Formats: sequence, C-alpha cells, structure tokens
Amino acid sequence: MTSIEVRALTKEYGTRRAVDRLTFSVPPGRVTGFLGPNGAGKSTTMRLVLGLDRPTSGTATVGGRPYARLDEPLRRVGALLDARAAHGSRTGRDHLRVLAATHRILRSRVERMLEETGLAAVADRRVGTYSLGMRQRLGIAAALLGDPEAVLLDEPANGLDPEGIVWIRGLLRGLAAEGRTVLVSSHLMHETAAFADHLVFLGRGRLLADTPTRDFIAARVRPRVRVRTTDPSALRELLARHGHTAEEHPEGHWTVPHARVDDIGRLASAEGIPILELAAEEATLEQAYLDLTSAETEFAAPWSTPHAQEA
Repeated sequence: MTSIEVRALTKEYGTRRAVDRLTFSVPPGRVTGFLGPNGAGKSTTMRLVLGLDRPTSGTATVGGRPYARLDEPLRRVGALLDARAAHGSRTGRDHLRVLAATHRILRSRVERMLEETGLAAVADRRVGTYSLGMRQRLGIAAALLGDPEAVLLDEPANGLDPEGIVWIRGLLRGLAAEGRTVLVSSHLMHETAAFADHLVFLGRGRLLADTPTRDFIAARVRPRVRVRTTDPSALRELLARHGHTAEEHPEGHWTVPHARVDDIGRLASAEGIPILELAAEEATLEQAYLDLTSAETEFAAPWSTPHAQEA
C-alpha cells in the first residue's frame, strides 16, 4: 500500500523557514485535508513531497521512496498544484495526450479522463480559452491520468461551480474508497468537512494538529443551543438563575453556550415559558479552525461591524 510519509521535513529560503521539522503520515483509504492559513507552508510541503523543491533537511517519501526515485511516477502519484500550468495554445485533449505519450499511457485513458471530468465536449478547444473551473478539471484529469495510487491536490475546488464542487467531493470520497492515498489542500472549510476523514493543520511551517475530523471539531467547539421565545425577559431571567449566559441576536433568537437542548427545554417547560424554536447549533470545522489558527495567521484583517465598514 502507498502512503505519504513526511519526517522532520524542513525547508529554508535564506533566513525564512517555510517548513519547520514537519512530521506526519497520509495513509491509504481515507481523504486527508491539509489546512492552514496563507503562508503556513502547505504548498511548499506538497512541492517537497513531489520533488519540485529540495528539503533543507528531513525526508518526504511516497510508498517509502522519494518521488525522484519512483518508477513511472505518474502511475504512482497524481498531483494538481497549479491549474494554470497547462500550455494555453494546446487543446485539452492534446495536453493529456502529450502526458500519456511520455508515460506510456494508452490514449483510451485520455478519453476516459475527459469523460469523467466533464471535459469531453470542450476537449478540442484551446486551454487558453478555458475558464478557471475548466482548467481545474483538466488539471484533475491530468493528475488521474496514470491511475495513480496516491493523489495530491492543491485547492481542487477553486473556480468550480456548485455542480463542480459536488462532483469533486464525490470524486475524492470515491478515490479513498478505492484504497488510494488522498491529500487535499483547501481553504473551503465547509467542503473540507464534507469530504475529509482526517485533518493535518500547519501554522508558520509547523504541525499544529493531526487528528480525525470529527474529534477535532468536538474538542475545540463547545455545544450551543439556539432558542426562540415570545417571552425573552422570562427566558433571560431563567437562564441566569441556572448559571447560563445567553446572547441575543437581532434576528430574534438566543444562543446559549455550553448548554444542551434537553436541559434548556426542561427548564423552560418547568417555568411555562413558550418556546418557538429550540435546536442544537452544530459545531463547524470553520469555528474549530479559527480557534486553532488564530495565533498562526501571517496575513489577517481586523474584524469589523457593518457600521464600522460604512464609516
């Protein structure tokens, strides 16, 4: 089985350390989300795994070997790092045919990838006329051309329309179900939560977390209850008596942190307070991600209210 192994990986550019003694594993049979703020070192790490940069120290291997020592690498590892890499004057079909010819891959595989990525109808158009979403699909087709055991994709949903995002989600889950090793870098937290079984987080080149998706969210985001009533004063007093601090929202509902639906419902029922809405607010990967990386973001804008933005 092919796994990706990163061990004490370090990459320095002059005095800047882009990757700092990084260690993690990506086993087959699951989708691993690769997350972190801009400048965290995700793209650099992927380039090191693919042999496009040389590490200052440490190792990155695929199936136990550095990428440069792999036989027929396109059959072992498929990668999409930059959707703009395809030559703009070639057609989509010719781009894939050139790759296939240089790696002894049958032309029938080219046609299959064009069909599976939804590009068959535009395969004879020049890549320079493609939209960003079409270029992404072409890059994914190229990554899968050799039927690889491991797949590395950097922001694969970038530029895709809603149908395309649903498609890439199913594609990633399908690749993992086939026993392949799948590593996906993304800034789309909602989508990452939908397809990733496991998460690896970077911050300033260092490993921040290496954890199952569900465990990460549950550990970093406290349960909250959303409640709406026709008697907000009575609800506020009731919650305060029982040690709860509730936040009122302009939309008319209340949020009660560190609480559960059963507890709030039982208290309101005992006091005869009418309840119009009572629901658990699901913890999200975005909330957990922001909690983890708040001190690791290299580029960040201050939070502001709509009024402050208009001033």
